[in-house]
Amino acid sequence: MGSAATQEHLSKSIFPVVIGSNDIINYFKSEKSSTQQYVALMVSTFKDQLKRLYGLGARKFIIVGTAAIGCAPKQRYRNMTNECNNEVNYWSKKYNDGVIQMLQELKSELKEFNYSFFDIYNIFIDFIQNPATYGFNETKGACCGLGRLRAQIPCTPLSRYCSNRSGHLFWDIYHPTEAATRIVINKLFQGVPDYVFPVTVQQLIAA
Repeated sequence: MGSAATQEHLSKSIFPVVIGSNDIINYFKSEKSSTQQYVALMVSTFKDQLKRLYGLGARKFIIVGTAAIGCAPKQRYRNMTNECNNEVNYWSKKYNDGVIQMLQELKSELKEFNYSFFDIYNIFIDFIQNPATYGFNETKGACCGLGRLRAQIPCTPLSRYCSNRSGHLFWDIYHPTEAATRIVINKLFQGVPDYVFPVTVQQLIAA
């Protein structure tokens, strides 16, 4: 393509970035530093990574926040009540807040930096609070796994499977089902203002 054409191609391309959930999950397995410092480090490191991508020619980004991972089956399994792990959710939300602020800073620092932030956290909260609206009848347990909530042992070829996977929010101990993912993607591309900002994906493409 040549250097000029490559740079033009990169400037028009969309770079989706989905990152952060595993870092938060693994932190609560080890807890090696204060949570606030750890989350701040996650955000600052992410900012450096985005600036590197920008330096290589990327200009348009879809940034996906972290979900309400404290409500995933594995996190619920750690509570005998099967309720969400509110501490994990709290820091997932704080990380998202930090990322939103960081993206606003980058937009001011880098004149051609454009982005859509996708708030998947509140989508999952809506799934859990209003399951019937989306066709779900099970939002706590996994479809594939073993033990309580099918979350004691992860999904393997020996696991038990639910009879109606489209009625489940979660496929395994952390990941959503195809039915849930389809709804999430539709909300992303429909540009629902509560979940996609400051511009829609369509507006990002046209920028």
